[in-house]
This record gives sequence, C-alpha cells and structure tokens, in this order.
Amino acid sequence: MDYATSFGRIIPELLLTGSSLVLLMIAAFGGEKASRLVSILAAVAIGAAGCLVIPTLANGVEGEAATAFYGQISADSFSAFAKLLVYLAAIGCLMIAPGFFIQRRAMKPEYPVLVLFATLGMSIMVSATDLMTLYIGLELNSLAAYVLASFLRNDSRSAEAGLKYFVLGALASGILLYGMSLTYGFTGTTSFAGIRAAQEAGLSTGALFGLIFVLAGLAFKISAVPFHMWTPDVYQGAPTPVTTFFATAPKVAAVALTARVALDAFGSQADAWRQIVIFAALASIIVGALGAIGQNNLKRLLAYSSINNVGFILIGLAAATVEGASAMLFYLTTYVVMSLGSFVAVLMLRNGEGENLETFEDIAGLSSTRPGIALCLLALMFSLAGIPPLLGFWAKVEVFNAAIQAGLVPLAVIGIAASVIGAFYYIKFVKVMYFEEPVGRATKGGSAAHWAILIICTLLISPLGFLLTRGLQAMTDTAAAGLFPGV
Repeated sequence: MDYATSFGRIIPELLLTGSSLVLLMIAAFGGEKASRLVSILAAVAIGAAGCLVIPTLANGVEGEAATAFYGQISADSFSAFAKLLVYLAAIGCLMIAPGFFIQRRAMKPEYPVLVLFATLGMSIMVSATDLMTLYIGLELNSLAAYVLASFLRNDSRSAEAGLKYFVLGALASGILLYGMSLTYGFTGTTSFAGIRAAQEAGLSTGALFGLIFVLAGLAFKISAVPFHMWTPDVYQGAPTPVTTFFATAPKVAAVALTARVALDAFGSQADAWRQIVIFAALASIIVGALGAIGQNNLKRLLAYSSINNVGFILIGLAAATVEGASAMLFYLTTYVVMSLGSFVAVLMLRNGEGENLETFEDIAGLSSTRPGIALCLLALMFSLAGIPPLLGFWAKVEVFNAAIQAGLVPLAVIGIAASVIGAFYYIKFVKVMYFEEPVGRATKGGSAAHWAILIICTLLISPLGFLLTRGLQAMTDTAAAGLFPGV
C-alpha cells in the first residue's frame, strides 16, 4: 500500500486538519471581530468533509479497499456513517452557539476552532482500527472538550465543569491506557485485526483484564454506569451550546469506537465482554431513569436522560450481531436528533433580561407564553419516552428485536419494563408546561437558526420522519456490516 492511496482515503481528516490550522491563524490575527466568519467557515469545512464521506457509505466500501496506513485507519462504511452523524451534529452545534455567546459578550473565534479540532479527533476515533490511532483521536477530542466545558471563564459553574471533566477524563484515559498496554502485552499487537486473530484460540487471563480496562475507559466516554458520575455536573455547568455538543457528536464517536473495539478487535470473544455490556446497559437504564426523577434542573435531567439512552444503545451492542449493530446505529441516530432538539429548546428559554431559564419552575405554563417551543418539547419528550408513533418508539423496537433475535430475551424484557420508569420524568415536562399556572418567565429567546434546528428535529421524530426510516435502516445495515469481517 503506497502513501498516496492512504492519503486518498483520509481526505476528510486532511480537510479538517488544514481548515483547523488556517482558521486558528485567522482567529489569532483577526481577534473577536473574526468570530462569525470563523464560525461560518468551520461549519462549511465540516459540511465539505461530510460530503466527502457520502460516497463511501453509498458504495459500501469494506476490507482492504478501505484501510489506510497499513491498517491504522479504516475508511469503511461504518466509519462513514458515524462521521456523517458526527459532522451533522457538529454543524448544528456551531449554528446555535453565536446567539448564546454574543448575548454574554463571550463569543470568541477560538470556540469554532475548538469544535473543529474536536470533530477531527472524533473523525479519527470512528476510523481507528489500531490502539494507537484510537488513543490519538480520543485525546484530540478530549483535550478540546475540556477547554470547551470551561469556555465561560467568568462563570464559576463553567470553570467547575471543565475541571471535573478534566480530572475524571484523565483518570479514564489512564484506565484505558493500562488496558491497552495489557492487550498489547498478551496479544503482541495493537492492530484490531491482529488482536482478533490472536484470540481466535481463546482469551488469556491477561488479555481478559486488558479487555475489562479498555471497556471501562470507553464506558466513561459514553457516560455508561458506573462511570457516569461526571455527566450531570458537566452538563449542568458547561455553557448550553457546549452541553448540546457533548450530548450529540462526542457521544456518537464514543459509541462507535466502543462498538468497533468490541465487535472488531474482540469480536471473536463476544461471550467474554457481553456480560460487561449487559450489566452496563441495565445499570445505565435504571440509574439514568431513577436519577432523573428527582431533578429540577432541565440540563441535569437531560444528562440523566442521556445515561438512560446509552443503556438502550448498549442493548443493541450486547446482541453482537449485524442486526444488533444496525439497531444500535439506528437508535444512536434517533437519540442525536432528539437530544439536539431538546437542548436547543432549553437554550431558547430566556426571560426579559436575556437570562437563560433552566428549571421546571421557569417553564410552568409554557404552552401559554411560548406555545411553539412547548409543542416541540412535547413531541421530543414523548419520543424520548418511546411513545408511538414517534421515532423514539421505533428505535426502541429495533434494539429490543435485535436482543430477542440474539437470544437475550430477559435483557429485552427488563429493558422494556425499565422504559416505563423513564416515561415518568418525560411526561413531567408535559404536565408542567400544559397543566400548571403560567409564570410568564420565558418571554423571549430563539434566533432563526435555533428555530430552524428545533423544527427540523421535531419533524424528524414525528410520524412524518417515519417516512425516512427505510432509507435510514438501509444505511445502518450497510454500516453495521463493516464491523463483521467476512459477513
């Protein structure tokens, strides 16, 4: 394999790298006046990278035709689907940020540059087929994320969120590195294909410990129980556009990376890691649902909701089949749409002084003062609860079907029963907005970009969005097949 071929397969990453460096220079010399220009150019660069990965997904490129740099990276259909989802989420988060930061006189050109660097890291993460590239992509994304969490330097909550994220993230990185070193020591390779081949005859005790530590480190990145502790505090303390970013694009990249490690590198030993994934799935569903019940802060509640949804995503992974991987990607896509819409709606809630509103008391009677936002939130919460005929219901059906087909009937039954708990706090939104006396606090807020994204997300999870599910299902099936060599 020559380098020209390898570079040709990572053109999206090269584009993001070049754009990041150029925009960094524009930010350095242009100052705050260049903020809007840098934001627009960053969104354009990410959009262009997205256009470059569409042919890969459409053509279903797999195997040797997709690898680059001697197996370090794979530009296959799975990575193409994950990249496309990451890029769309990142563009949406860039669109909603200026209104929030300008109102606080905190909009700086460094923000879109950091998002661009984080997106580059995520792009490498979902393409990684070697432990080395895995860690490079993960840390590039994480280092940018730590700064984004504390972007409002004069806000103590933002500074605290950044510090907590950094300390716990460093701990998770250490756990992941220790697992990677054990895996390398007992398999003699860092390549996912090599690790898979080395374990065909069985999993040694040392390699099993390596697998456990690797999954523990990745569980932190996807906010799976018991490594979820940072999520509520960081989601609440970080600026709302940053929280929206954390809940969407990095979540996609982390889940995709976890799936590739489990199904590709350790795919021949699914029985060894399935128990861990099943425990994390059930614990995340239950802890996320119970933790959300007592929350009064909307961002903190949505943080527990993300933990709960990760549990459902992991049910698809636990199936360890092509159908399970496809269901996982289908649910992940639906979750990104629901999460993006929900956080944008919260971002649009402001009082007469322009201060953001984040508690249930603030949205009492919202249907009277802001009926459009209330209606969109109604649809989004019902979809998150899995109420038919909204898209969230069909996403849950997909993962439960995959679990049943894989013989994991008890897991599906417990997941279905636990879904009822989550419905309580989602319906609480509806009760407060439509059946309590209006307080009239949310009187303004919402730019054209905010409204556009909120309406699009609401339409996508509505029965109208169901018309797109067949095409989405075809894409997730194609992408999932890339995780199973020879299938």
